[in-house]
Amino acid sequence: MKKLIYFILSLNILIGFNKLWAQSNAAFVSITPSIRYQYIGTYDINRLNNIQNIEVPEAIEKKVDYTAPKNAVKLYRVEYSSVIPEQNNRPTIASGLIAIPATGAKAMPLVSYQHGTVFGKDWVPSFPEKSFETRLMIAQFGGQGYVVIGADYFGMGTSKEKDSYIVVNSQAQASFDMYEAAKVILNKEGISVTDFFISGWSQGAVITMAFLEKLEASGIKVKAAGTAAAQCDGYVMTNGFLQHPRKIDAPWVTTMFILTAFSFEEYYQIPGLAKGFFTEEQYELAKRVYMKDATLDYKDYPADLHKLIRPEYFDPVYFKQSAYGKLVSEMHPYRWMIQTPVHMYYGDVDECLTIGLARLPYDYQKAMGNNNVEVFSAGADATHRITYGRAVPEWKKWFNSLSTK
Repeated sequence: MKKLIYFILSLNILIGFNKLWAQSNAAFVSITPSIRYQYIGTYDINRLNNIQNIEVPEAIEKKVDYTAPKNAVKLYRVEYSSVIPEQNNRPTIASGLIAIPATGAKAMPLVSYQHGTVFGKDWVPSFPEKSFETRLMIAQFGGQGYVVIGADYFGMGTSKEKDSYIVVNSQAQASFDMYEAAKVILNKEGISVTDFFISGWSQGAVITMAFLEKLEASGIKVKAAGTAAAQCDGYVMTNGFLQHPRKIDAPWVTTMFILTAFSFEEYYQIPGLAKGFFTEEQYELAKRVYMKDATLDYKDYPADLHKLIRPEYFDPVYFKQSAYGKLVSEMHPYRWMIQTPVHMYYGDVDECLTIGLARLPYDYQKAMGNNNVEVFSAGADATHRITYGRAVPEWKKWFNSLSTK
């Protein structure tokens, strides 16, 4: 529990509002009936340097060498129309971020970043001051002339829905429609896209792969994709925590079970799914976590899987046959013939996933003779956050080598 408290408190400090930027309270501007955007501020070069040299090292607890920014970046919150695939394409409104380099260039590469697991509703791209991972992408890519976009996913940011955590089709749809909205905004700004890249960390790495599958199926060319700490197989991930726990497993992995159980119930419309999954003693507390209850004291978050989840789910046969087990087993966005070059990074001591799980998409593609996916270790000391911090500059070097000159 002490580790959980330390983790939450450190997150609260790290995502606190930083005043070193030109903040704006501009009104939304509508481009079409389904797309509008709002200027929220600019990160100047000093702020971008501060992000890379101070804020990110504090967040990941490790110093990383990042390329110095060359330009300021203008930030815009976007709201756009989308649909929920799991509910017969029910219409909804989603939010996200577009960060445009202040270079005056009329043609730029674009990278879509899919964010990782967060506990707060606004710890997402469209509220960059509360998202260190987004700030790093803005600093490293936006500060080097890349347009950076990122969907908040349904239920996050300004969305009125409930959290769609790891409901991969919905989250891929949100990312897809954010990309379409970004193209409209860039057209209005007189900017064309030279090359399109995608990347993501943790939950966002999973969604990056689901997004990539959707993009390839739609005939949209992606130059390359990068992931960090991708848990791309739900069955492998959950069974690892339930059946073969490790000493290094983070205590807050309980939150992954909480968010998935409630999001599956909500999006797949299975009443009672979460109530049948969690113990009577922990159900109400788990529900408060999912609902982003602002009055909840983080030190009271569940940290023991055996106290949180009903004992029958620790039976692998029961688990696999359960409604939850069947749904989580459908999360495997790597089982197609991937056409796009992909670089996947993992940490040797990642507290959220095993090396085998992180390498699984590579091994699967390799088994078919497909060499488009490559896998790399972020280091023997690479934890979950260090893996992300080290992957970002490697993505950038690789993307730069592939970019249209």
